[in-house]
Amino acid sequence: MRLVLYQPDIPQNAGTLIRTAACLGLAVDIVEPCGFILSDSRMKRAGMDYLDRADVTRHASWESFGRFRHEAGNRLVLLTTRAASPYTGFDFAPDDMIMVGRESAGVPDEVHTAADARLRIPMVSGMRSFNVAVAAAMVMGEALRRTGKFPEGGAPQI
Repeated sequence: MRLVLYQPDIPQNAGTLIRTAACLGLAVDIVEPCGFILSDSRMKRAGMDYLDRADVTRHASWESFGRFRHEAGNRLVLLTTRAASPYTGFDFAPDDMIMVGRESAGVPDEVHTAADARLRIPMVSGMRSFNVAVAAAMVMGEALRRTGKFPEGGAPQI
């Protein structure tokens, strides 16, 4: 399973997501361009020393990521407020690529259409959306639980 960040524009969220993925044993794909320099100190602060332990692949564009995904044969699962289906009823697979969009704009229609599945997180009426890092963590946790792929390890380090 992989986490895909589509053109992230808030370094703190990107750092948090990379740290979360590293802790869960998931690889991260970053589809550029980013709204910040990947060496940004705010991203490093959020990711702490976990950034060096993360498996991160940078893709120069949506097109280069698309080639990578098709060669790997992985299904692209997009988290979006525009989806009709809740993630809670989705049948995740161990090799899914779970994508989150830009904090400021989500993903363009081209990316939305290219996704194999589009999922939303149910929430109280009248609310717009979750923070992208929170949304990804919720869905990654459920996907790992459903596929039996949570990492086996010692006691958590809190």
